[in-house]
Amino acid sequence: MDYAKHSVGNPALLLMFFIGVFYLFLWSSSITNDSSNTTTDIHAPRDQDDLEEALSKASMANKTVIITIVNKAYAEQDVGADTTMLDLFLESFWLGEDTRSLLNHLLLVAVDQTAYDRCVFRRLNCYRLETDGVDFGGEKIYMSEDFIKMMWRRTHFLLEVLKRGYSFIFTDTDVMWLRNPFLRLSKNESEDLQISTDVFLGDPLPEKQLINTGFYYVRSRNKTIAMFDKWYTMKENSTGQKEQDVLLNLMQAGGIIRELNLSVRFLDTLYFSGFCQNSKDFRAVTTVHANCCRSINAKVKDLKVVLRDWKRFKKISSYKRLANVTANLVWSGHFGCWNSWRVRTYK
Repeated sequence: MDYAKHSVGNPALLLMFFIGVFYLFLWSSSITNDSSNTTTDIHAPRDQDDLEEALSKASMANKTVIITIVNKAYAEQDVGADTTMLDLFLESFWLGEDTRSLLNHLLLVAVDQTAYDRCVFRRLNCYRLETDGVDFGGEKIYMSEDFIKMMWRRTHFLLEVLKRGYSFIFTDTDVMWLRNPFLRLSKNESEDLQISTDVFLGDPLPEKQLINTGFYYVRSRNKTIAMFDKWYTMKENSTGQKEQDVLLNLMQAGGIIRELNLSVRFLDTLYFSGFCQNSKDFRAVTTVHANCCRSINAKVKDLKVVLRDWKRFKKISSYKRLANVTANLVWSGHFGCWNSWRVRTYK
């Protein structure tokens, strides 16, 4: 009896054993595949959950982030070049006063894969912004059709950031951060928008100022979201205009500031300066923007000189006996940018 039971039971047990091994193999393969897919997704954020994760990682305690948008032309060296716009931008944080720690709160938004890969290589906070059917990788000459498209895509993205409850400083990558701007911006929390100007006309409040959207600080509120939303909806009726011109018109002729009861401060170029109007005081300057310039090569050339001037100022400032000398320092000429506007004729 015992021998008969064992002779019948053993094949059944073997069959159950092999079935178990087979399912264990399938289960292990499934885990391996899922793990592989997860690893790939980490390096290529594409959906809205990835945006929230990127914003949260870069955010300060009060849900404020610093945002810049970069493409291949700003991140990759051209033949014969020794630096890039992105390199100069990051170098300014290293050379600036009380600016290095701010890199922890910088979110670099890449509009093409090369810029994203460069961001990851630099170990920054990175987000890959994709636009179906559009290549934003190459240089977009000022006021070209692709340049205007890229500026509007930027506006739409920043509207999404505000809707998620994040306040931000937006900065073009051709802005040198020489001092911590949060120490110079107004601490008045009732102010909704603080925005740079090409030429400061002497009063931070009137709407007649010539704004520049290359640097501004906006708080996430229903009325700032409404402003960005109306601003972006003007895109289809603004052929040939860049987004900055449309916002300027909304402020000056459209009356959007009064309509939405916005509190807006226009930033003095003494502190938030640019090539359109230099700061007159090295001891006060906070940012320098390569505005009033047409090409990337010209910007890079002149921003290298800006950082050289800044290092000279810091060197002189380190000697107490030369403290008075810094009051008389002036910026070198922006010859690359001035020349970028010349129209060449060929015979």
